[in-house]
Amino acid sequence: MGLRDSFKKGSLEMLVLALLKSGDKYGYEISHLIGERGSNVLAVPEGSLYPTFYRLENEKYISSYKKLVGERRTRVYYHLEPSGEQRLDLLVKEYQIVSQSIQKILTGLVEE
Repeated sequence: MGLRDSFKKGSLEMLVLALLKSGDKYGYEISHLIGERGSNVLAVPEGSLYPTFYRLENEKYISSYKKLVGERRTRVYYHLEPSGEQRLDLLVKEYQIVSQSIQKILTGLVEE
C-alpha cells in the first residue's frame, strides 16, 4: 500500500471515529456528514465506508446494531466504543504532528 493510500485509509478511520464521538450514526449519515462538513472535497461514497466499518468493528473500536425504520426498512447504526475513543485520540495526535510538519515544509518553500 502506498503512502497516499495509507494516509487516506487512516484519515477515513479518523473521520468515522470523530463523527461517531457525537453519537451513533448509520452509514449514509456518516457519508453525508463527511461530504457536508468537508465542503464536498472529502466526499466518500457510502459503499466505500463499509470496509472501514468492518475493520473498525473487527478491531473493537466500534460496534453495530440494527434498528427498524418504518415498517420494513432496517438501518445498521455504528457506536463508538471506549477503545475507539482512545484510537481517535491517537489518530488526531498523529494527524496534528504530520500536518504541522507539512505546514513547516510548505512555509519554508514560500519564504524561499
